[in-house]
Amino acid sequence: MNDSAKLFLPAIRWDASRGFEASRELIEMALDRGVGGFIIFGGESGAVRTLTSELRIRSKFPLLIGADLERGAGQQFAGCIGLPPLAAIGSLGDAAAIAGAAELTAREARTLGINWIYAPVCDIDAEPENPIVGTRSLGSDPDEVAAAAAQWVESCQNAGVMACAKHFPGHGRTTVDSHAALPSVAEDAETLADTDLVPFEAAIDVGVAAVMTAHVAYPALDPSGAPATLSARILNDLLRDEIGFPGLVVTDALIMEGVLGAGEATAVVKALAAGCDLLLYPADLALCVDAVSAAAERGELDSGRLALSLERRRRWAEWANAERRPASIGLEDEQWAEQLCDRVVHAVRGAPRIIGGKVEVIVVDDDVGGPYPPPSRAPFVDVLVANGLNVDAREAPSGDAAEIVIALFGDIRSWKGRPGYSKRALDAVSSALDAANAERNSVTVVQFSHPRLAASVPGDAPIICAWGGEAVMQRAGARALTGRVAGKARGLETGAAK
Repeated sequence: MNDSAKLFLPAIRWDASRGFEASRELIEMALDRGVGGFIIFGGESGAVRTLTSELRIRSKFPLLIGADLERGAGQQFAGCIGLPPLAAIGSLGDAAAIAGAAELTAREARTLGINWIYAPVCDIDAEPENPIVGTRSLGSDPDEVAAAAAQWVESCQNAGVMACAKHFPGHGRTTVDSHAALPSVAEDAETLADTDLVPFEAAIDVGVAAVMTAHVAYPALDPSGAPATLSARILNDLLRDEIGFPGLVVTDALIMEGVLGAGEATAVVKALAAGCDLLLYPADLALCVDAVSAAAERGELDSGRLALSLERRRRWAEWANAERRPASIGLEDEQWAEQLCDRVVHAVRGAPRIIGGKVEVIVVDDDVGGPYPPPSRAPFVDVLVANGLNVDAREAPSGDAAEIVIALFGDIRSWKGRPGYSKRALDAVSSALDAANAERNSVTVVQFSHPRLAASVPGDAPIICAWGGEAVMQRAGARALTGRVAGKARGLETGAAK
């Protein structure tokens, strides 16, 4: 077994037809090599428990098993509880909501065998044209984001699961998605210190286990133009020495183009040399492990430096795998999550009103395409039907229903390349509005995206913001329309809900 492998966490992805068996070859090779952990994407909750149990039993040492759970365990795992996007929770200005979301996410993660959550996002929402942060950010005010991030970290780790502040030193100002290319942030060092770094420092002050690097260049911090993931000036000089972070420094996914300029084998060596401790989601695990081993043998990587990374991994893996009181999830947790979702839904234009009777739902989906399919759009219609409405889902108004609802989906998604609605989507909304107006129909738009996108929606129909396209927010948006909310929906007293 090569100790270099302990620095890697490969990804295991659920396959719709074969489950985790589709990754069996990778799993066997990774365990044989002796990797330091795994990242789990997707899967049914029972299958996830079975997989994580197998991985732990078969590994010769404690593993880190992580997942992207910014929006609750339901973001990844079927049968688990979903939560609103972090921006939606942050908009409430309620520390108890942040704490509850983090604690619930961590507690459910533990029931699945997940001991490391890649959250919170500490990037500030500083650039409206940012294609990859948006609703993932806790907000636009650095101090408010700092307070919320610190609360999230404390609540998560108090529940026995590692948190991860991402993406250092801040991805909030980019206009390029680092999944697709290398972005560059032009702000000066003083501005970055006064704004972008503030939430990371707050997370570090409360003992966050890990900081994830950004595949983003910051010329003011490192004139070489290297992404932060490969920059010793940013990771060693700034993060370690100036800020004093003692925990794990981990890369963002190594399948992303923002770090692959010289190829994956070169990138992993440069990342370790720059100050990263762990390497997440390599595309070719064997190639990367061999590249690190060869670089260490050549003296290109300092042996003492690698030993320190291995020790940091060991200490946190032991912490994450320590015996704790068993975690459980109950009906009250599901109800709390649904109430939180209802609280973040709000009117962003006009005065929406409660609807009833026969309704035609026009779905305009701007999230289709890309490597991963968007969530099913059925929950929105299902809740309308469950609340007594006669629903006809169609592509355009027929003129047979007095009520028209346009469900407009435009979430932040990797590789999408833009934060706003496409011309195709906006044209589809215009066509639906024109048809509805011709028949004198009443129209309400429910947008599943950032509130600021309402400004680009044509017409003057009332708009309700439901923040994101996951099932829990679809259900909350539908409840707001029918007045069946579990928690007070802001700004809808004269319209969709009380």
